[in-house]
Amino acid sequence: MSHGTRTGGPRTDAPVPAGRHAVVVGGGLAGVTTALALADAGVGVTLIEGRPRLGGLAFSFRRGDLTVDNGQHVYLRCCTAYRWFLDRIGGAALAPLQDRLDVPVVDLARPEGRRLGRLRRDALPVPLHLGRSLATYPHLSLADRARAVRAALALKGLDPADPALDTQDFGSWLTAHGQSARAIEALWDLVGVATLNAVAGDTSLSLAAMVFKTGLLSDPSAADIGWARVPLGELHDRLAREALDSAGVRTEVRTRVSSVRADAGGGWNVSVPGDTIRADAVVLAVPQRETYDLLPEGALDHPERLLGIGTAPILNVHVIYDRQVLSRPFFAALGTPVQWVFDRTDAAGLDRGQYLALSQSVAQADIDEPVAALRERYLPELRRLLPRTRDARIEDFFVTRERTATFAPAPGVGRLRPGARTKAPGLYLAGAWTATGWPATMEGAVRSGVGAADAALHALGRPRPRHLFAIEEAA
Repeated sequence: MSHGTRTGGPRTDAPVPAGRHAVVVGGGLAGVTTALALADAGVGVTLIEGRPRLGGLAFSFRRGDLTVDNGQHVYLRCCTAYRWFLDRIGGAALAPLQDRLDVPVVDLARPEGRRLGRLRRDALPVPLHLGRSLATYPHLSLADRARAVRAALALKGLDPADPALDTQDFGSWLTAHGQSARAIEALWDLVGVATLNAVAGDTSLSLAAMVFKTGLLSDPSAADIGWARVPLGELHDRLAREALDSAGVRTEVRTRVSSVRADAGGGWNVSVPGDTIRADAVVLAVPQRETYDLLPEGALDHPERLLGIGTAPILNVHVIYDRQVLSRPFFAALGTPVQWVFDRTDAAGLDRGQYLALSQSVAQADIDEPVAALRERYLPELRRLLPRTRDARIEDFFVTRERTATFAPAPGVGRLRPGARTKAPGLYLAGAWTATGWPATMEGAVRSGVGAADAALHALGRPRPRHLFAIEEAA
């Protein structure tokens, strides 16, 4: 990198018109989205990422001959922003959706042969689309099923944007609406833990209402599940980088931003090792604590609130067997520490045996446990869940840990999450932890990038790319 001061912009010898330069700090989904949206509107963009790759916390790495995702990530049909992102980078076919929601749920507390239940939808209007599935769901009593329907209808009447909901916890609301501990475990937390990374009692009612209303009570197909059939790095790094290059974005990885300062001319100076990049707009698309460290004084009224946004861990357990032990792509589990199990054999490039990934949200109790202890904890559970593992040889066992995988969706978090705009003209925020209305998901990250780009384009006097409207229209 050259020393001195330069102007960010696309890789071109032609001059970039004044007033159209932006720097995006952070190459996760929020930052990549912001950069693409700005570039699509004709703004010259420099994207700066400290890691050697793009993708943030949804990435891949090599382990021997395999390409391993750090964690299992899924999205839903209602995730219109992330679906736009996949289309924009040319990756939609590599992360297809189910034709119809179908979640196998295995309950180890039931006798063998009667452990499997399913949550799936019919081609009927809301809420009838889930009626038959709920009526035959074997993991709840008849009374619990009836009470679950009544609670769902009550949930449908809530307004997630009501600030009063953010002060309440979802667990207390469920109890007040007749939900037993069993119903919370086998239905509400089955969904909520995976999407919110918190149990109902630790979750803001506002965020829970948003998740269940949008995913299960808005459109019959809203909760159909999609996931990458290739390593996440193929999508969020390789294809994203190709899309950024094609859009004219200058992408710089392995580069840390040390400060962001306003200059006397109304622009911004972004300091990196040995260099200063000048810009007319800056978007900070990094985690809340890093944002706090980079924020200029006066940019937010209460910057300390960023430090009040807690984090929650996710643990992923990876097991490779010498033979096939699971015949379906994924399942959820009850009556066991195991939560969700996915078959990653093909995606990782394994040509013999089977590779299972266990996605363990709300992993505070396990996140710092030694690998040996986790092996002792989870392998016996897999033997109980999957009879074919009992005769199989384990070829490899390892774990990946994301200690700050998501922001904690605790009651009161809504008032701590800032919007895209700051009080400093030309400085904007993005990230799943900002005020998107969504929990910490890939969808929330992309939405935050769209919001930050929209705010910056308005200030720069640039028209918003028409295709960005499709996100809100689809929602």
